[in-house]
Amino acid sequence: MFDLTSSKLLILAVVALVVVGPKDLPALLRTVGRYLGMIRRQANDFRSQFEDAMRESELADLKKEVETLGNETSQSLREATSSIEDDMRNLNSDIDDTLRAQTHVASDSATPAVADSSAEADPGAIAAEATPPAPTPPVPATPRPVAGTTSDSRTPAAAGADTSHGGA
Repeated sequence: MFDLTSSKLLILAVVALVVVGPKDLPALLRTVGRYLGMIRRQANDFRSQFEDAMRESELADLKKEVETLGNETSQSLREATSSIEDDMRNLNSDIDDTLRAQTHVASDSATPAVADSSAEADPGAIAAEATPPAPTPPVPATPRPVAGTTSDSRTPAAAGADTSHGGA
């Protein structure tokens, strides 16, 4: 702005001393100092307000950028979810079609084949082929005697007492 070198400041001080005089010079310098202080404070306030506005502008830009990223991410997530749901629907319909085809094949193979001539067909044999065999009931396990024991449920002493009475 102003190019104030030391030589120019010295010339200003001499002119101020001559114009104002040595008696009023200290009061003039105090007044000039106050006004310079007020100008500096206003300049600092303006600078801080300008910096705040710039930060708010940067924050607004950053906020817009974050919102844009959020919108893009949510859109991408919706598209991925939709794609997965479509794939799941396709898989479910493929599975259903496969199960229907297997059920259809199984029902076709379960129906008995009709003989070439109806006179040769045995109705009992066809009925036997159509129904599955009945399950056999399980056989109960019988306990096996342990070596050194008798099959009699009584104790050996009681078994011996019976034989002595039975012979008389």
